[in-house]
Amino acid sequence: MAVIVRAGAAPMWWPGVVAAAVGAFVPGLTGRRIGLLAGAALFLLTAALVASVRMRRYGLLAGAATRAGRGDFLQDRDVTVRRWRRGHRWWLLGAFLVAVASAFVVPGAGGLVLAGAGAGLWLKAVRIGRRETRDDVLYWVRTDWVERGRPAGRQVKAYRTTGPMAGDAAPGGARRHRR
Repeated sequence: MAVIVRAGAAPMWWPGVVAAAVGAFVPGLTGRRIGLLAGAALFLLTAALVASVRMRRYGLLAGAATRAGRGDFLQDRDVTVRRWRRGHRWWLLGAFLVAVASAFVVPGAGGLVLAGAGAGLWLKAVRIGRRETRDDVLYWVRTDWVERGRPAGRQVKAYRTTGPMAGDAAPGGARRHRR
């Protein structure tokens, strides 16, 4: 489940950083200093907002989690990330283009908002990973319940759990390193 949350972090972070860098070289209408300071404030606000949105719902679903059964289809980490990114590629491209275009008005602010959203998703995945570590389980969403990459959508009734060594994802959705 944390894999779905984490899947959008990098595709928002890196284009946001690139768009902010473009904004650092464009004077814009407000000037570089004001644009980048406003962008820094918006980065912090966006990261905090994204990291905290729906965490109560995640907690409720995790509290109602049941052990994964034989009939549950749990998807591989790489497949989940690939499906999420393919399903959202046009939204991500559009967000990047808007962030770059906004650099001509408020330099760096749009890129830092996009990067803040990526950082917020990463922070949310870290919080979920801490809960998984604390509970000594991995939380999963049945693939037939996930609607458009939403791990806490209306169709999700409860999470499934497996042991912490199941699958190819570490707690928090990171790639598991095998030795």
